[in-house]
Amino acid sequence: MDRDIEEQDPLAVDPVDRDGRQMGDAGGDDDGNRKVGCCERFHRSISKWMLPEELHEQYRERANCCPPPIFIILISIGELAVFIYYAVWKPQKQWVTLGEGIWNSPLTYKSDRREEAWRFVSYMFVHAGVEHILGNLVMQLLLGIPLELVHKGFEVGMVYMAGVLAGSLASSIFDPHSALVGASGGVYALIGGYFMNAVVNFREMIPLLGVFRIGVIVIIVGTDVGFALYRRFLTHDVGLKVSFVAHIGGGVAGMTIGYVFFSAYNQKLLKDPRFWLCIVGYVVFILFAVLFNFFLSPA
Repeated sequence: MDRDIEEQDPLAVDPVDRDGRQMGDAGGDDDGNRKVGCCERFHRSISKWMLPEELHEQYRERANCCPPPIFIILISIGELAVFIYYAVWKPQKQWVTLGEGIWNSPLTYKSDRREEAWRFVSYMFVHAGVEHILGNLVMQLLLGIPLELVHKGFEVGMVYMAGVLAGSLASSIFDPHSALVGASGGVYALIGGYFMNAVVNFREMIPLLGVFRIGVIVIIVGTDVGFALYRRFLTHDVGLKVSFVAHIGGGVAGMTIGYVFFSAYNQKLLKDPRFWLCIVGYVVFILFAVLFNFFLSPA
């Protein structure tokens, strides 16, 4: 009994701050009592959506917005600026669905102008209409900004541009007579990398979020590819046909290169054999596509 009274120590008081307010247990219960700011809540959400559970704490310890997700924001601004240019300053019958302006653009990929090599990349800045650009901007901002906060701009930029180039080269091989506009190759590279990361690390992630993520990706991709196939094969609009193959090419690039980048959080890629395997495979594909366009293309 005496021992219990002594342990309680009635003269003991909680520490107080400079204003005389009691601070409570300053050491042990800090995480439970302190108010979590908006920035910290945001980073907690990012870690839940982007990383396995075992890496959440590691990410939050080093999380910051410096540098900010500048790559995906600059790319989005560039794509929007080009769309506004062709919709407003170039003569168009309407700007909901653009016509001759984008087909005659020096940025659009067209099979009969493939000797102008920049078109294999520059097509990502040109979009066929409001629905087209809004869909790509929303997807790449919603997915690209969190990815860039976790993996930084270099990794996200490499995956995005790998998807853009893979999309145009795949289109030149498998759909050589079609034109190509839009950033779907880059967007699908981000989606592919995120999807593979969610599937492979499913057991380490929060199960409900994992199911939700995979389900949403499947629905979005299925709907978008379905519309692309419809526009390519079932519509009878006069003019150039827009290829759908960039979606597939970008997705495959994301599921290989993107998966390696996005699954290697805080690790050295140069020591990862998966990185070199994907790089070698990607380089072989590029060389094959270049040789195909020089010697074998029916276009």
